[in-house]
Amino acid sequence: MNQGVAITGMGMISAIGNNVAENYASLISGKTGISKIRHIRTVHENETMVAEVPMTNRDLETVLGLGPDTLSRTPLLGIIAVKEALDQAGIKDILAYRTGLISGTTVGGMDKAEQYFYDYYESEAHWNHINGLHAGDSTQKIAEAIGLSKSFVTTISTACSSAANAIMLGARMIKSGELDRVIVGGSDSLSKFTINGFKTLMILSDTYNTPFDENRKGLNLGEAAAFLILESDEIVSKQNKKVLAYVKGYGNANDAFHQTASSEHGDGAVLAMEKALKVAGIPPSQVDYINAHGTATPNNDLSEGRAILRVFKDKIPEFSSTKPFTGHTLAVAAGVEAIYSVLSIQNNVIYPNLNFKTPMSEFNLVPETRLKNKEISTVLSNSFGFGGNCSTLIFTKEG
Repeated sequence: MNQGVAITGMGMISAIGNNVAENYASLISGKTGISKIRHIRTVHENETMVAEVPMTNRDLETVLGLGPDTLSRTPLLGIIAVKEALDQAGIKDILAYRTGLISGTTVGGMDKAEQYFYDYYESEAHWNHINGLHAGDSTQKIAEAIGLSKSFVTTISTACSSAANAIMLGARMIKSGELDRVIVGGSDSLSKFTINGFKTLMILSDTYNTPFDENRKGLNLGEAAAFLILESDEIVSKQNKKVLAYVKGYGNANDAFHQTASSEHGDGAVLAMEKALKVAGIPPSQVDYINAHGTATPNNDLSEGRAILRVFKDKIPEFSSTKPFTGHTLAVAAGVEAIYSVLSIQNNVIYPNLNFKTPMSEFNLVPETRLKNKEISTVLSNSFGFGGNCSTLIFTKEG
């Protein structure tokens, strides 16, 4: 079987919007969500810039009609995004077709587990939050909230490529006939654990991140949830559904170079992009826009830039990183940028790479720095994770 993979619904919440429409409005108006840390008590709060969802946990619980301290932040964000996606796709009976949930995350319930860790040793209270530490727990809680706990539910945790691999697995399961519909994406919340970890790696910026700039200083961490509804040709045809875009290509590779750094020459990124183009059955010249991984770390931007040059040679499509808007949302990054890619196709727009001033000395690659209108039929989106796990997705207007 070789079915098409249609995107029929999208939902998200990030530092620049509580839904897809608000996110798009921020993108086209140049509104960033990055600021000093506001909602987490940490010794780094005055020296680190992050992209926080403005709502507190209690705000999120109120939106979902839950009691206080019910769930950790990761599933709270995820449930909101999934419900928006299901609503846009017009799905009333989630069990009417063989449906799965594939969610990417890195921290799971860490925000609550770290909060109650010492209390637990004193009284063994808050066991539900301690036990909710692992990544799979957050996915299961999202599944339970939407009535899908007994269906195919799984978690992918491949660092920053997690949501890309969730989308890829979902697409492959539809194309193979294993499932008719898959909810794919990811959810990650900020925590002291994440901030401290990236601080130790010395790749956090104390100012706004500047992807592909010679003077880039590092990334800004972010939090978000972003999910897409993938459906088979059969469902689309039978229900006469509106298709937002298609998942046309995907590729995953590992450059096996370093635990946290990408290959200096972008070996894994090149393989991932080439695989995605092969699956999509299109040449590099057909790509209209690249939504780059673009974390603004010295290593990533050099590696990705060299990989783009190796794949596209002297015909580089317009490209930009949207992380100056949302920060680097880790496992969710590819889900956020998948939705942004679809919005790019729907609205024929290329987003600006905010904060860029000086081209890198290693090559003459200059991202788009202003909002640009252009006919967009094909978007290539990159997501490269720790451990060398590199993934590329290709979205198209037509199936």
